[in-house]
Amino acid sequence: MRTDRAHGSQARPRNLGQAAVVTRRPARAVLTACAVSLTAVAVLAGCVQDSGVTGADDVIGQGYVSGDGSVRTWEVDERSEPVTVTGTDFEGDPVDTSAHRGQVVLLNTWYASCAPCRAEAPTLVALADDRVDDVQIIGINRVDDAGAAQAFERTFDVPYPSIADTDGSAVATLQGTVPLQAVPTTVILDAQGRVAARVIGEAEASTLDSLVDDVLAEAS
Repeated sequence: MRTDRAHGSQARPRNLGQAAVVTRRPARAVLTACAVSLTAVAVLAGCVQDSGVTGADDVIGQGYVSGDGSVRTWEVDERSEPVTVTGTDFEGDPVDTSAHRGQVVLLNTWYASCAPCRAEAPTLVALADDRVDDVQIIGINRVDDAGAAQAFERTFDVPYPSIADTDGSAVATLQGTVPLQAVPTTVILDAQGRVAARVIGEAEASTLDSLVDDVLAEAS
């Protein structure tokens, strides 16, 4: 069984006495205010970039979509065939998820100026450090050049590699199996390399720990 989990104020009438005053704002000013408000909401919700590949579950015709931390999991008998994501990291070294069969692999899309990516970086680093024998984390970055990506990695002391995916090939490999609507998105592969779970948007530490524990328990 597949499961999903999703992680106004009313204006007070002004007492104007006997005279009711109606102030009309110019249409252009209203539109500008709305645009600013929507932009602020997008930033707070995740300021996330579209994956660039439109699928049935993607937001159509929208340059940015927001991740809300929602989780989708797949039971063992519902999972696709194993997926293999390959590429080259920002040091020029090869990365291949199939080299980590037998481990849980956590794939995380990110880019350096993405606010929720920066917010969740310490969570991912702690997971990589604390569960080094059980989990291999691999980042996927479609946006940054090596300088920006490596500066991010130094800032957060990132111990795991990230694929430099400017051509979109790594993301495209996953899109055939699990739509990636937002950055950050985290995809968890089981020990056989099959997609077991996905988190859209910033992932909380407790969520990742629970998902990893569930997948690890399958092999016991």
